Amino acid sequence: MHGARPDSDHEHRGNDLGHLAADAEAALDRAVKTVEFGRRGFGVAVTVFVLLIGLVLPWVDGFAGWQVLLGRADAIPQLFAATATGFGVLASAVALATRRWWLTWVCAVGGWFASVDGILAIWSQQSATAPDVAGGGPGIGLVLSTVAMVVLAAQWMRLAWSRP
Repeated sequence: MHGARPDSDHEHRGNDLGHLAADAEAALDRAVKTVEFGRRGFGVAVTVFVLLIGLVLPWVDGFAGWQVLLGRADAIPQLFAATATGFGVLASAVALATRRWWLTWVCAVGGWFASVDGILAIWSQQSATAPDVAGGGPGIGLVLSTVAMVVLAAQWMRLAWSRP
């Protein structure tokens, strides 16, 4: 009986080592695919909240951002409302919830795209001077949302580049 015991101990150690190696590899795979936000995650969440506040404030001709999103304004402010909601709110929420690294890049690139849309939306509201044409000036919500998108895009870019 003593002769059989060392073999079973050896097999048991080998089996434990195999499980340990599999666990270590699984942990490494999770670490490679995820990102730790730390304090930056809180900053992203606060900026998303500011963006949500901007969506309920007036953007164009007294219409709130959510109304612009639903088609109550011209194409350029509506495009910004869609990209700000899509990348700034929805994609940010998914990225914060899942901690997936590739989503930080989606939020970073999409955030910069939405930021350019926001600047164009402000410009489009300042350009026209004819009566009853878009151009009565941007509302406070449009300006706040654009600033929030620029800050959010910068935060996501820092997070995306933070991985080694």
